[in-house]
Amino acid sequence: MALNVVILAAGQGKRMHSDLPKVLHPLAGKPLLGHVLDTARELGAEKICVVYGHGGEQVRSALNAPDIAWALQEPQLGTGHAVLQATPTAVPSAPTLVLYGDVPLIRATTLRRLIEAAGAGSLALLTAHLDDPQGYGRIVRVAGKVTRIVEEKDADDAERAIREINTGILVAPTAALARWLPTLGNRNAQGEYYLTDIVALAVAEGVPVVTAQPDEVWEIEGVNSKLQLAALERVHQRNVAGQLMEAGVTLSDPARIDVRGQLSCGRDVAIDVNCVFEGRVELADKVVVGANCVLKNCRIGSGTRIAPFCHIEDAAVGADSIIGPYARLRPGTELGRDVHIGNFVEIKNSTIADHSKANHLAYVGDATIGSRVNLGAGTITCNYDGANKFRTVIEDDVFIGSDTQLVAPVTVGRGATLGAGTTLTRDAPPDQLTVSRAKQVSVAGWKRAVKQKKG
Repeated sequence: MALNVVILAAGQGKRMHSDLPKVLHPLAGKPLLGHVLDTARELGAEKICVVYGHGGEQVRSALNAPDIAWALQEPQLGTGHAVLQATPTAVPSAPTLVLYGDVPLIRATTLRRLIEAAGAGSLALLTAHLDDPQGYGRIVRVAGKVTRIVEEKDADDAERAIREINTGILVAPTAALARWLPTLGNRNAQGEYYLTDIVALAVAEGVPVVTAQPDEVWEIEGVNSKLQLAALERVHQRNVAGQLMEAGVTLSDPARIDVRGQLSCGRDVAIDVNCVFEGRVELADKVVVGANCVLKNCRIGSGTRIAPFCHIEDAAVGADSIIGPYARLRPGTELGRDVHIGNFVEIKNSTIADHSKANHLAYVGDATIGSRVNLGAGTITCNYDGANKFRTVIEDDVFIGSDTQLVAPVTVGRGATLGAGTTLTRDAPPDQLTVSRAKQVSVAGWKRAVKQKKG
């Protein structure tokens, strides 16, 4: 079914106390408006129009895409005036769904139910029944039929007692919407043109007004403050945690995980507390992630164990590897199978082949490392001369002694051994021991300086 979607995103968000436009504040690592746009796309909308105002070009530049039309609302004169700005972009023969850029968790399943209720020519409202309806417009019914919506500031005591509230989300016949919106008045407490006034106009014309309800109240909750943003963040994370556990993932504590992107997991994956997953993360079968890890845009092979306090970004880790604790894999890292990266080891823009290990206190940058290589403690690749980066090549079966510096560009041949403390500035030949050290000298009779007494 063809569908127009109008997303209202022009509000200033004063209660956020921020220079960042409200709809750009992140929830699960994505702008609030980004969540709503993704839901609109999931519905297969033919036209998506975002009505923007506060933050103007900042909003457009952050989320601009070929499938989005933009309509400027300036000045902001209410929701009815906002939707009016979008009507020129709509396909008249398709219904129009109105969403809000600060209501990020509305689900496509709920919206499909609303669209189905609207059918070919009805006005469909998404409503909800709340124990405490304070702050919401109320649905006024006569003999069970919706006759109008009254905003709380304009309601009398009897109307404020109504528990059925208007969420603001609706589906309307586009041709009728274009006819109704220019006739709205602003004689109300806010002095604004309310979109909700189209209900009375529909009733007057004999257009059926129907309703549908969300499965969960949190779907229709908006963000007007940092407190509300934090509350919806936890709702979203709880939902994600539930989906992961339903799929077989073991979470030590589902209340202490943050997924800020897409996390896909194989069978028998276990994740400890306080882990953050950003971007696209893939965990293969039997991966174990220890506490307090941050993984961003990475692939972790089956059977790999990531110890606590590791940071992995834009990297790929092979199967049956051991990472950490306190390891950092930076962008461009590719590890083979059964690779060990231990505590306080940093890898950047490097490939390390199967069965190699750097178990502690090493920096490997811009390097190509073969199989069965041992990097001793304190090993570093000196890849940067202050202006340019150079590459280090370490071939298979190399043993690097502790406290070794490899000054790139340099190659260590297959089967070579570098003695501890070596500073390598020229290629090391294969199958030989290479050592670079000053001669050890002991000075007889030497005495350490003694601090002199003052005065």
